Amino acid sequence: MEEKLSYTEAIQRAGDSFSRFPLIPIRGVPLMSYIANNWESIWAFRPDPSDILIATYPKAGTTWTQEIVDLLFHNGDAEACKRAPTPVRSPFLEIFSPPPIPSGLDYLKTMDPPRIIKTHLPFQLVPTGFWENKCKVIYVSRNAKDNMVSYFHFDSMNLTQPEPGPWEGYIRKFMQGELSWGSWYDHVKSYWIEREKKNILYLFYEDMKENPRREVERIVRYLDLSVSDEVISRIVELTSFKNMKENPMTNYSCIPAPIFDQSISPFMRKGEVGDWRNHFTPEQSKMFDEDYEKQMKDVNIPFRDII
Repeated sequence: MEEKLSYTEAIQRAGDSFSRFPLIPIRGVPLMSYIANNWESIWAFRPDPSDILIATYPKAGTTWTQEIVDLLFHNGDAEACKRAPTPVRSPFLEIFSPPPIPSGLDYLKTMDPPRIIKTHLPFQLVPTGFWENKCKVIYVSRNAKDNMVSYFHFDSMNLTQPEPGPWEGYIRKFMQGELSWGSWYDHVKSYWIEREKKNILYLFYEDMKENPRREVERIVRYLDLSVSDEVISRIVELTSFKNMKENPMTNYSCIPAPIFDQSISPFMRKGEVGDWRNHFTPEQSKMFDEDYEKQMKDVNIPFRDII
């Protein structure tokens, strides 16, 4: 009989199988080798029409949104949402890791719809079943500079992603789309362009920080849920950065240090708007702004606190 391991036990058992995996392009988008090597099964995934997809570029408020939606599905019951860590409650669609760690697809097979599914895939790589079945899709975007800063710190502590290298070089890699999951510019634009046609709820991290209750209410309306004002207030409180950072089910403390070395940088680091000012020199900011204007000239996405 096959031994059943918890998420943390499976990761610990995998142990030395982890390393900084190289990137392999899938339709021009660089993905970690374990994802790229299993691409056919990811692309073939067929969701249930009731499934909810939460899509983001990495480090744009993914875990925050996953927790909000899980709490909404459980009417604000904090204990119910402590049943398992985030990656088990809301599987990461495309993630594949060394055995015996289950893939995102493995977890999804064990769950009854409606399921809350996470992805970092750009629009063109999302399995077509999500659109054919008219699944609800929540996309969260974050201003480029803050997103890059957060991703830089994450790539430093996540010992499965390519070595980020020095900050100066990382800026150029971000601008050129040479990071896992590719170009931030292509990512935010692809979902923005398709948002009305595909009924995508497009949220901004800065709006969520400014008025979390307003954005939670937008999610409630989009998902056609009936939730009391009291429950919404409770969810806003439970999903504050401070509370999620202290919650072992959301702070990724379940992942051991050989994979996520939180002594380098915590998974939930600051959660602030405007932290980029602590990282960019004036020269770097000017160079980035000029490139940003070129890359975003074909769309008018109302990002705040960029320049």
